[in-house]
Amino acid sequence: MNSRKLRMGMIGGGNGAFIGAIHQNALAMDGLIEIKCGALSTNPDIAIASGKDLFLDNERIYLNYEDMLTKEAALPDDKRIDFVTIVTPNFAHFKPAMLALDKGFHVVIEKPMTLTYEQALLLQAKVKASGKRLCLTHTYSGYPMVKQAKAMLKNGDLGNIRKVWVEYPQGWLSRLSEREGNVQAAWRTDPAKSGKSGSMGDIGTHAAHLAEYITGLEITELCADLQIKVEGRNLDDDGNVLLRFNNGANGVLMASQVAAGEENALKIRVYGEKGGLEWHQMEPNTLLLKWLDAPTQILRAGANYGNLSPFMTSNCRTPSGHPEGYLEAFANIYKNFAQTLLCELNGEKPTEIMLDFPNENDGVRGMAFIENVVNSSNSDIKWYPFKM
Repeated sequence: MNSRKLRMGMIGGGNGAFIGAIHQNALAMDGLIEIKCGALSTNPDIAIASGKDLFLDNERIYLNYEDMLTKEAALPDDKRIDFVTIVTPNFAHFKPAMLALDKGFHVVIEKPMTLTYEQALLLQAKVKASGKRLCLTHTYSGYPMVKQAKAMLKNGDLGNIRKVWVEYPQGWLSRLSEREGNVQAAWRTDPAKSGKSGSMGDIGTHAAHLAEYITGLEITELCADLQIKVEGRNLDDDGNVLLRFNNGANGVLMASQVAAGEENALKIRVYGEKGGLEWHQMEPNTLLLKWLDAPTQILRAGANYGNLSPFMTSNCRTPSGHPEGYLEAFANIYKNFAQTLLCELNGEKPTEIMLDFPNENDGVRGMAFIENVVNSSNSDIKWYPFKM
């Protein structure tokens, strides 16, 4: 493994930005990455103050991403950054990601990957042409027990998969918060900044990715019903989708941001011929296995069972009984991505475990999910084909 830390630049994520602080904490957890520069806000005062708070050198605190990427690319190899992390709203993902790849930098980017499906295809092609890596921060795939569930289904422990039920209810948009000074609500419900879907674009993509990641299946058809429940809102805040998968399984996906009283109650259940499994994001250390002809089995992250997947154990950080939470899951994505880059810098081949992070292909499927769900909801066709 290469002996130095990876050097990173951040676009967006300045003081007051929720997700920027999450990224900064997560990437620091394993000591593999250091932030060396940033274009942290479109507000010059916030950009400069944020850079100083991160102890960046004054000359590497930039007021826009174009200057940052151009000037960083001109630095000698032992100074220039290795990759950029883009933590801006959806509409400001595509251009900085494309420029970063043009300048020879790897990219970490928030989901959904782009504003439109067409942009996602262009970005996917750019990644392939550049030979660089792109990591998409679908956080929930970083949880240890999610990885355990994936490994068990891949191994056929439940037999042929028949049913997938995934739900993501939140309640934070139960009022017209975008008109009440809530910055997060304002951009997430603005089609120009968020894209053509609200709740399905924001959290429905997480649910869809989790379903495909755990099962290893792909959605092939869907039947969607999107709704705007809060009067005056411009994008869907609630929706239900019937799913069909490429092995013949069917499923249900629900995403709502007007489920009053809910926090982040992401949950998935998968049923096969021999039994089912169940995982809750708000109780992430536990994986329930429900057998057809045996008592329910409870697996816990951190416990020394001796027969758990190495994909789980390599992403498990705490002793038994200590929470493996959101920050740790985020950090696992950064760790796997960083270890992959460090291996390649050293002329070595990354392991399958290192390569276990979402990439541009997941990003394209996420944008296709949004496109197809919206089109299905607007269509009279009962079963709408999942078009790529």
